[in-house]
Amino acid sequence: MVARSVRGIEELVAAEIGRRGGEVVATGHREVRFVAPRAAGRATVASLATVDDVFVLVADVEGIGRSRADLPRLAAAVAAADLDAALAVRVGCGGPPGAAVDVSASFLGRRSFTRYDVEDAVGAALAARLDLPYHSRRGGGRPPEGGLSWRVTLVDDRASVAVRVGARPLHRRPWKVASVPGTLHPPLAAAMVALAGVGRGDVVLDPCCGAGTLAIEAARAGAVAVGADLDPAAVAASVRNGRASGVRWLRADAGALPVADGSVRRVLLNPPWGRRVAPAGVLARRPGRLGREVRRVLGPGGTAVALVPDGAAPEVAGLRVERRVPVALAGSRLALLLLR
Repeated sequence: MVARSVRGIEELVAAEIGRRGGEVVATGHREVRFVAPRAAGRATVASLATVDDVFVLVADVEGIGRSRADLPRLAAAVAAADLDAALAVRVGCGGPPGAAVDVSASFLGRRSFTRYDVEDAVGAALAARLDLPYHSRRGGGRPPEGGLSWRVTLVDDRASVAVRVGARPLHRRPWKVASVPGTLHPPLAAAMVALAGVGRGDVVLDPCCGAGTLAIEAARAGAVAVGADLDPAAVAASVRNGRASGVRWLRADAGALPVADGSVRRVLLNPPWGRRVAPAGVLARRPGRLGREVRRVLGPGGTAVALVPDGAAPEVAGLRVERRVPVALAGSRLALLLLR
């Protein structure tokens, strides 16, 4: 199987797969290849929190170069692959039946064809084998949800072909119905939860919660989570998203938190750095207060994880950066900092 992820968190993804009983085979650019757990545990594949999506690998096709003339050979290899075995694994992981075929392709480097050429060549072969209609993305076409979604990735001269386990990408959390500027990508939030070492019963605080993603992901990992934000629209979005999460929401200034000294085990931070969201309240005048508040509320042995622009060195009095994980998301270079 293949788990796709945000660039930079592949090791955290591999660790989660291992905890859930999968066997990691290889880790590469934005992907982790693994063997699924035994049949009884395969349903856990669809609940991996740190991954963007999970696919069942169908074929690795070597010798696909940069010429359009290579595409018929790719299509022929897909048509000859053991699709039934891959689809059986998909069903075993909870994947629903699909009434149509769609394909998404990507490649590194210059080629004499487009991603749509790859998608249409592979899509036509799959549709003929499976006797299903094919929905092309060429021209901006958007396939209907619930179909059999296939992924083709070309790296150097190897094309990897795989089918999505679920009816929709795993990063599209069903609970995330409200958003605000600067809202966090859920798998990246889950990676921050994992990096912080959040355990069941830990008290976790997100003092700049936005739409509540970090606090909700912490609660899903078993934490007792609290989310706070000064913006009433953000708190309202958090309440909508977190209806079934058990998270406690506060309208509060991150520079003057109504939280007792040493009462928190973990702090998760996606602070306002003035790009998508401007600092407000106390932080607009005294940005260093955020770090001091984090240190004040953390108990002995506590940790914090912050998402910052890569190269930034936030002021967190008394805490040191124990680990820096560079990540890339939506064209931005960022870093996760583990602070103790």
